[in-house]
Amino acid sequence: MITIQISHFLIITSAAFLLGAFGLILNRRNILITIMSIEIMLLAGNLNFIVFSIYLDNIVGQIFVLFVLTVAATESALGLAILTAHYRLKQNIKLSSVKFTKH
Repeated sequence: MITIQISHFLIITSAAFLLGAFGLILNRRNILITIMSIEIMLLAGNLNFIVFSIYLDNIVGQIFVLFVLTVAATESALGLAILTAHYRLKQNIKLSSVKFTKH
């Protein structure tokens, strides 16, 4: 019988978080990949909350995950709406075409 320990889950979540971080660091052009990398990092953190919530037999981590998923879904919807509007104006989704202005 194969037993899955908490260390296995921590390795998986660490790998997913690092994958998202590398995607964020190495990507300097595409806005869509940047949004996807942030989502991978948030989901890796959520999986950590769930694993420790089950391991410690405490439901608070699972409730916190519901709030984080709600914020992540909102962030994705707003990000994709902004990305769609930007694509309609500029006809590309390169990060270099975004102008940052100081107020």
